[in-house]
Amino acid sequence: MTGESKTPLFIVTGASGSGKTTVIPELRRILPDMAVFDIDDILPFAGEDWHSIRNIWFRVARGLAESGRMTVICGTVMPWDAEQCEDYPYFANVYYLNLHCDEESREARLRARSWPEERIAEHLKFAGWLLDNADQAYTPPMPTLDTSETVPAEVALGIREWIHSHAGRGSMKG
Repeated sequence: MTGESKTPLFIVTGASGSGKTTVIPELRRILPDMAVFDIDDILPFAGEDWHSIRNIWFRVARGLAESGRMTVICGTVMPWDAEQCEDYPYFANVYYLNLHCDEESREARLRARSWPEERIAEHLKFAGWLLDNADQAYTPPMPTLDTSETVPAEVALGIREWIHSHAGRGSMKG
C-alpha cells in the first residue's frame, strides 16, 4: 500500500447454506462506503482454481484500500489460505465472522438447491468444524452469528456492528 496506514479486510464466512450470499444486498444497502463482494461471483471466469480466486479478491480489496475503501468478502476463506495470498501483507488485519445456522435449516436450504445428501453431510460437518475451531484457528477468534431464524436485514445489522467494532465508524455511513 502506498500510504502509511493499512485498512482491515473483512471476511464473512460459513459453510454452504448459512446465508452469505443472501445477506449481500442488505450489506450493500447499509454499508454504502464499503465494497461488498460474493467470492463466487468470479467462478464463471476463474473456474475452480481457489488459489487464484482468493488472490484476485485480495488484489481487488487492496486496490480499493488504496483508494480509501474497506472491503467485505462473503465466502469461505480459511486463514491459512488467506495468508498465502500475495496481497495479504497489505492489510492491517483480516477479520473473520462465521455465519451459522442449525442443521435443520442448513439441510432444508441445501436440499432446495438440489444438493446430493453426501455433499450436504460434508457441509454439516464443516459447519461444526468452524464452530469448534473459531477460537483456535482464527486470530483474533472468530465470532458466530446464527442465521437459523434471523432475517437477512437483521443478520446484516449484526455484521455491520462487528465491522464497526474493528474498523470504527470512520467514514462509513449507516
